[in-house]
Amino acid sequence: MRGWQRKGGRMHAGFEQQEAAVLRGLVSQLEDMLRARAEEAPQDPLSELTGIRTGPSQSPDDPVLSRLLPDYHKIDPDQPTQEVLDSASALRSLHEPELVDAKVGVATVVMETLPRDGGDVKLTYEQADAWLSALNDVRLALGTALDVNEDMPDELPEDDPRSPHLGVYHWLTWVQESLVQALTA
Repeated sequence: MRGWQRKGGRMHAGFEQQEAAVLRGLVSQLEDMLRARAEEAPQDPLSELTGIRTGPSQSPDDPVLSRLLPDYHKIDPDQPTQEVLDSASALRSLHEPELVDAKVGVATVVMETLPRDGGDVKLTYEQADAWLSALNDVRLALGTALDVNEDMPDELPEDDPRSPHLGVYHWLTWVQESLVQALTA
């Protein structure tokens, strides 16, 4: 990949075919997970009348989705009161649909602006912000799946099944960092 550069009012980069395929695949998987989560929302007759959508009231069981859609209320695991649990459920139900829409929206921007076969990408500032959000979501998802933490070395032994995926994680980090640097230059 040619790193991001600012030219006029746009951000420019070039992606190889394989890089575009990897990024499109990861973004597409994330988008599918988020859409599936949105479909879990209960059917609420009141929301049909008011136009206010509601989402699931419980945290996702999947650790990746749980990382992308965190609780809106801090719950003390040692002493969860019913009031706090009810508040957390209500906040999730009210706000998760908007969060899912935002995450799907930025994923869509990446899918629309990244050529399938690789090539040049030219983004407006608004599209670049969407890319940053989508890259962050993909990195969070992949990092959660790989159990990336502060103590993890930059490279894993070749026999570790996470090894090739960690390289992708580091590449995504570089793509995101390159775009941030171009935006702030």
